[in-house]
Amino acid sequence: MSVDIVRAWVEGWTVSRATGRPVEEEWGLRVDVGQPGHLVRHVLPEATPALLRRLAGTLTAPGTWLKVCAPAEQVTPSLTAAWTVQVPEYLMTAPLRRTDVTAPAGYTLAVTPRGQIVTARLLTADGEVAARGQIALNGRTAVVDQVETAAGHRRRGLGSIVMRALSSAGAGRGARTGVLVATEEGRALYTTVGWRLHTPVTAAVLI
Repeated sequence: MSVDIVRAWVEGWTVSRATGRPVEEEWGLRVDVGQPGHLVRHVLPEATPALLRRLAGTLTAPGTWLKVCAPAEQVTPSLTAAWTVQVPEYLMTAPLRRTDVTAPAGYTLAVTPRGQIVTARLLTADGEVAARGQIALNGRTAVVDQVETAAGHRRRGLGSIVMRALSSAGAGRGARTGVLVATEEGRALYTTVGWRLHTPVTAAVLI
């Protein structure tokens, strides 16, 4: 597991979500998010049981998140009962390439750059957003974030088109590697368009 990939993901995520820059800690990176229910997140590229027990016992503010690059069975035993473990997540990577991406019949593809962020949207004839996603550019890395398909437009391959459009946009702006964190459902989608698992991620939160 590459610490550089984890760092690239965190740095890109902060750009995508317009939070403060990551802060170096002895265990990894801290991001001060400042949102209700998401006050701060601590990202641990690696973690021993002793370190997890220490953090779990000393972090007390509600809205504190741990993101640990390890499967739940290696993380949960070291947490106290105050922590709520979330559904499994997966850090994934893929090489980025420029390709021609075409919207399916009935949709229009709009790719919009804004600073370090590029957004891809599939729009209906009425201007409704059927699917969307964005990438945050961070040097040679592009972090994919907030990919979603509206309920009435699912199972039509729109998510795959958005992903290809984002990958192409990132490559066109000099990025060579894509990074993202996926849910179980998202992992299945991203695997079909060439993304590969880098490491499981376990998230836990203090409510």
